[in-house]
Amino acid sequence: MKLADIVNEQAIVTRLEATDRDAAVSELIDALIAAGAVDGALREELIERVLERESRGSTGFGRGVAVPHVKHPEAPKIVAAVGLSQQGIDFNSLDKQPVYSVFLLVSPAGDPEGHLRAMEVIFKSLKHETFRRFLRQATTVDEVRTLLEERDNQQLT
Repeated sequence: MKLADIVNEQAIVTRLEATDRDAAVSELIDALIAAGAVDGALREELIERVLERESRGSTGFGRGVAVPHVKHPEAPKIVAAVGLSQQGIDFNSLDKQPVYSVFLLVSPAGDPEGHLRAMEVIFKSLKHETFRRFLRQATTVDEVRTLLEERDNQQLT
């Protein structure tokens, strides 16, 4: 499984308008809906489930990144949106620092192994400081896509 295969290119938001966690989650779910990756009828339920997951423990794991995620029985496949914030978002991160890069993952409930593999791919990528820094500096969808591909090919560590 590759990062570039998980992230829907049409759901890359290089300038999140959101200034808080809940709005960022909504904005990225909307990006997945606009991209045709998830059904718009699931919008409210997906947002609610992601935020419920956040209430149990923040997915802002530090170093300026967060990976909110949800499994849903009607999700057609594993897909992620990427959102970049210039000002930073309070995600109640473990290190108490703002989040600048958000990967929002939606997976079919019937594929828990796939969900775990996707999370592993995302986390392995985000552990690399150079990748995080370049991602934060990206301003276009093409730049983000190139970074994802370079990370998948181990060119960016």
